[in-house]
Amino acid sequence: VQLQASGGGLVQAGGFLRLSCAASLRPFRRLTMGWFRQAPGKEREFVAGISRSGGSTYYSDSVKGRFTISRDNAKNIVYLQMNSLKPEDTAVYYCAAGRVSSVEVLSYDYWGQGTLVTVSS
Repeated sequence: VQLQASGGGLVQAGGFLRLSCAASLRPFRRLTMGWFRQAPGKEREFVAGISRSGGSTYYSDSVKGRFTISRDNAKNIVYLQMNSLKPEDTAVYYCAAGRVSSVEVLSYDYWGQGTLVTVSS
């Protein structure tokens, strides 16, 4: 397994979760990382991305100010801290790795298996 996502679960609206994605890809520090999500019946969409060093982050408008992406290159892990969760955040969340910073699904070469986040109202 090259990317292993975890941390999903059921939470009430207004609550928080932290997703983790452990990577066995080498060298991890040379890969840009992203989080995407896919709700039932919808296309996969970009959520957040982070540069190789972690010095640059970018977010979709729908999560900006609520979610924070970070990475630990020593541990080969990327995180997604999700605060003030809303029912519309309900989806399967995927971590992805690529060679360029991008919001496009096709720009990422490696994908984790996904972790389900359910936000109840």
